[in-house]
Amino acid sequence: MDRWMMDEVFVFAGLMATLGCMTKIILTMLNRKKPAINDAKFEELTQRLARMEQAIDATAVEVERISEAQRFTTKLLVEKGHQSVPEAPRRVVTPH
Repeated sequence: MDRWMMDEVFVFAGLMATLGCMTKIILTMLNRKKPAINDAKFEELTQRLARMEQAIDATAVEVERISEAQRFTTKLLVEKGHQSVPEAPRRVVTPH
């Protein structure tokens, strides 16, 4: 390897080491800024999630009831459709 190539390799290695160190410093700073969750907040979050779960379950039950009603209505309409279809009224065209 010639001198120019060695210089380029060392510069590249130095820049990568610097970039790695800067990344570690930034990540350490970000991790230190995270607020600690105390037990009271944790309990509040747990209760809130439990209420949300109950609301989602209730919504799921209501949606199932709606879909069952739609299936029943569709079944009735299909059965009714096999009967004779009444004749559609004739349209009267009026001049304007």
